[in-house]
Parts: sequence; structure tokens; C-alpha cells
Amino acid sequence: MFPLRGLTSTPLPPLHLKTSHPLPQLNATISNAITNKFSISDEDLESRGFNLHRKIADLNLDHLNKVFVAVGFPRRDPQKIRLALENTNSLLWVEYKKTQKPVAFARATGDGVFNAIIWDVVVDPSFQGIGLGKAVMERLMEELLEKGIINIALYSEPRVLGFYRPLGFVADPDGIKGMAKEGTVNAGFEINAVRHNTAGQGKPKIRNEASPGELCLAQVMLA
Repeated sequence: MFPLRGLTSTPLPPLHLKTSHPLPQLNATISNAITNKFSISDEDLESRGFNLHRKIADLNLDHLNKVFVAVGFPRRDPQKIRLALENTNSLLWVEYKKTQKPVAFARATGDGVFNAIIWDVVVDPSFQGIGLGKAVMERLMEELLEKGIINIALYSEPRVLGFYRPLGFVADPDGIKGMAKEGTVNAGFEINAVRHNTAGQGKPKIRNEASPGELCLAQVMLA
């Protein structure tokens, strides 16, 4: 959901990958679906000058709005952002300690039992390419799966589907299509369904012909 852009002329040093502690025991379906390590550990993130947060108390919404705009989202009313976050089930954001500003963010809404949709996955363009997007997605997915949520979806531009596929998301299995109310999606965009079935019920079919003007609905289904 965020454009993949190059780093600035002075990129941060690369993050060294390190395995984290094993996850708590869950039921068989969910534990098989959750990776047993993060690509970047909490300790490694901290050593590189980043803090992880799961609350909005210290989140500067003006700075978050600037990240949204930097990746191509429209500028939003800060009061509406706050209301949206207060009605969000799970969220995770990364703070760059040197500036105390958010540089990566993702959130999920849903019924808290069966279904969740992931929104607003963004990384400040100056901090892209060092694994922060994957770091927030891995932890957000872990939290949702630990709650027993079995149907997880998100919207994605086709050009960044390659970011989500390694996390278990696939597009348009068996021709399933997502739908949006007319007039609620930017003109020129189509909605296409994306799903991942970790229960092993056959191999999902992935469409590769999505045009640059399409939005895809990516989905993880555990049962």
C-alpha cells in the first residue's frame, strides 16, 4: 500500500537480520501460519535507533500525515485520523528516535474475532529499503493471528504485490473479485481480490495481468 521508492542519497546503514524468540504456543492452524521469527528483531531495530509502538498516545498525527503525503496518500484531516485510530483494533508504528517522528506505520480494523482488514501500510521514503515495512507487517500479522482471526485482507496497488506475497498474500484466487461502492475509489482504479489459503486446500491461482491503475484486495485465509 505504499509506493516502493529508492532511499535518499544518505541511506541508513543496513539492518542485520537476527532471529527472535519463539512465539507462544497457539492452536495448530494458527501456529503453522505464523512465522517463528521476525526478519528484524526488536533488539536490532532498537540498536539502529528505532522504537516500536502499539499505542497512539505518543503518535504525532501531523508527522504521520506527512508520511502519508510523502508516499502518495491524500492529506487527511488530523481529527479524522485520530477518530479512525481510536476505532482501530490493532496498530503498530516505528519511531526514529533521533527525530522522535513516525517513519513506518500499519493498522488493522475488523470484528476482533473472524475478520480483519489491514490499512495504511506506509514507510517514509527516506527509510524505505531497510526492512521497516516488513517489520511492522510481521508484528501486526502476529497480533491478529494470536487473537485467532482467520480472515485477513488488505488493499494493494499491483506494483507492490511482490512485497505482500512473501507474507502469505495472493491475488485473485479462482477468479474471486473484490468490490467497492461506485464513487468510493479513485477514478481509473479497479478492485481485484487477493487471497491466501494456508489450510492447504489446493494451490491458489495468482493473476499477473493487473494493470498499473488497479487496486488489488489481498487476503490471507486460514480456514
